[in-house]
Amino acid sequence: MSEIDILSFGETMAMLVAEQTGDLAAVEHFHKRIAGADSNVAIGLSRLGFNVAWLSRVGNDSLGRFVVETLIKEGLDCSHVEVDKQHPTGFQFKSRNDDGSDPQVEYFRRGSAASHLSPQAITTSLLSARHLHATGIPPALSASAREMSFELMTRMRNAGRSVSFDPNLRPSLWASEREMISEINRLASLAHWVLPGLSEGRLLTGFEDPADIAAFYLDQGAEAVAIKLGPEGAYYRTHLASGFVAGVPVTNVVDTVGAGDGFAVGMISALLEQQSFAESVQRANWIGSRAVQSRGDMEGLPTRAELDRSFPRSSVGMHTVTLRVTEDAERP
Repeated sequence: MSEIDILSFGETMAMLVAEQTGDLAAVEHFHKRIAGADSNVAIGLSRLGFNVAWLSRVGNDSLGRFVVETLIKEGLDCSHVEVDKQHPTGFQFKSRNDDGSDPQVEYFRRGSAASHLSPQAITTSLLSARHLHATGIPPALSASAREMSFELMTRMRNAGRSVSFDPNLRPSLWASEREMISEINRLASLAHWVLPGLSEGRLLTGFEDPADIAAFYLDQGAEAVAIKLGPEGAYYRTHLASGFVAGVPVTNVVDTVGAGDGFAVGMISALLEQQSFAESVQRANWIGSRAVQSRGDMEGLPTRAELDRSFPRSSVGMHTVTLRVTEDAERP
């Protein structure tokens, strides 16, 4: 197997997307795609030329075969995806909204194959990856998946690998908000790069201002924090610098789902290419803006050729933040 640049893990679901607007109960026709924040990021990084290994589980069913076949077509190494003969592949329904508002999503993932991920899935070859990207979704699926998340992040960081973490909060999957906050912050303390949205950061830290949210995670062990501010751009802070990078104007928002995943693709890819944090945030904002202009969770993520052709090469539009941000501009 080729050397692994990036390891990512989590649940990819089958997704049935409405072909007409309106309440899901009234929709008669759907088309089939895949969904999952973790695999969205993995796909985005694969499109940019990275060798990405995907760690997951699917059911021994047609939806599971569809998921794996789609991920392989996107260039992911799925040799570490286990087929579970006892538990089904998770799936979801997603509404169609033509006004740019957030779509209605209904999940059917409780007891899914991916919720049975455990530390036993971790192999020595996976730990050779150059970078690990993790989110707060797998640890919300089950106690065993949470244990695997902690194990992977701990072992990769101890081995000197870089680790990124997007909280990607899913409150409905947790027993309580208190548990979610405690466990997500424990995981974030194992990451080098923490990538919360503004509303997530406020809930997780109790602070309102991006600078204070970032300082919280720097004090917990992060090397850098980037806070997504939606259309307004993003704020970043390291131990040496901080600043605001303006968002990319979008005239026609088609689908808000996946914007944060696009942001993560931009951050991780640029940082692994040794770009500065400010430059990485600029790429992250640009890819996030592309994501909201395409229907689908990951359809708008660019290839390397598209990035090289269309990403603006101007200097970073950045300035140090001195005003407190009081409005939550984050898109989910």
